[in-house]
Amino acid sequence: MKKILVTGGCGFIGSNFIRFFLRERPRWAVINLDKISYSGNPKNLQDLKKHPRYEFVRGDICDKKRVASVMAKASAVVHLAAETHVDRSIDSADEFIRTNVLGSTVLLEASLARGIERYVHMSTDEVYGSVPRGKSNELSPLAPNSPYAASKAAADLLVRSFQVTHKHPAMIVRCSNNYGPYQFPEKVIPLFVTNLLEDKPVPLYGEGKNCREWIFVEDACRAILTVLEKGKPGGIYNVGSGQERSNLQLTRAILKQMEKKDSMIRRVQDRPGHDFRYALDFGKIRKLGFKPWWNFERGLKTTVDWYKVNEGWWRPLKKDRFTVK
Repeated sequence: MKKILVTGGCGFIGSNFIRFFLRERPRWAVINLDKISYSGNPKNLQDLKKHPRYEFVRGDICDKKRVASVMAKASAVVHLAAETHVDRSIDSADEFIRTNVLGSTVLLEASLARGIERYVHMSTDEVYGSVPRGKSNELSPLAPNSPYAASKAAADLLVRSFQVTHKHPAMIVRCSNNYGPYQFPEKVIPLFVTNLLEDKPVPLYGEGKNCREWIFVEDACRAILTVLEKGKPGGIYNVGSGQERSNLQLTRAILKQMEKKDSMIRRVQDRPGHDFRYALDFGKIRKLGFKPWWNFERGLKTTVDWYKVNEGWWRPLKKDRFTVK
């Protein structure tokens, strides 16, 4: 039986992808390599502990020996491990450079030595920087504005260098904002939902005019699988949904879903260097057969309902200044 190595599988997208992949590809097994950082939660996959096609390996993607040992078992790689919270990167960029740049390099070198033929590197729409109008396509210049986005852009360029220099087959997925179950409550949707469940106000940056394109995590998982199986080695694929909302629109949608009033909004000072808007042209991956299945309203309701019935999962995680606002 072939095995796929998924890095960061105890995180938000990682745990959702592993469940999705095991369900959709019954002839494959999964190796999950995760060091269990603050946002990597073993509880995300505790129901898979005895699954015959699932193996968890605790380890850091910066550890060359550990990476080489798990890579030796794999036929394909989906690299999802990353530091991802912009506010934390503004506070300190060190871990973002270590994990997102050095860790990605270790994986590229190990997969090259192994001769991996299918490799997906997960990136972000934030590498393109703010887009006042129109949409970013795969040929748009990289213009990252936060330390997080810069670390992801650096990793993308390292992937490109391995593609050109070593003919590495890695493919890059640049995805818009994900949301859904198991997302760590430092991110805006789970932060706002859990605050409201505690009857606390929600902190809205500035005037709330900044815009993001929102994709339900299951659609993102479907896109990753599409690129893994149908993407051209060395290719870059934007993944969006076409469902753009300002932060104020997003906030009011959450308030409506939870039957709360606008008085629960607390205006806070805007984030330094806050990009105004991201939007993706994802026509390229559409040609591979991908299309989003979830509209925003359905996805948001599913997400809110999940947090309502999983207080035991999220409440212990709200304990620092990024999750208690």
